[in-house]
Amino acid sequence: MSAGQQVPPWLQEQLMKMQQSQQSLQSIVTQKQHLEIEKAETEKALEELKKVADGDAVFKQAGTVLIKSKKQELIDELEERIELTKTRGTVLEKQETRLKETLKEQEAKITELMKSNSGNAPPNSPPVEDNPRK
Repeated sequence: MSAGQQVPPWLQEQLMKMQQSQQSLQSIVTQKQHLEIEKAETEKALEELKKVADGDAVFKQAGTVLIKSKKQELIDELEERIELTKTRGTVLEKQETRLKETLKEQEAKITELMKSNSGNAPPNSPPVEDNPRK
């Protein structure tokens, strides 16, 4: 397309859909990164907690307050949190895969539409002459 031509509405629509898919994919990738950080922090806390002797005092954080707790209860909570992050990670991984496939399909569709419409003038436009100075 030359600089003077406008993007046809069908192409604008397809490009907008593709852009929305790209934004969704970026959001999922960001969520996965945050989830990995959370999982790593939880695993580190669990590792440290298991080093503590059974009779020692342990605390858990609740907002800005530390609350005395039982070691086994904290271990159970952390293990449950790790399992939850794994499950959420699996869901995000599936969403990411589906979105990547959708993006490939959208890109192929846009390419095909552009090829099939490249030789066609937009409706209701005058024919284009090769040499207007004849």
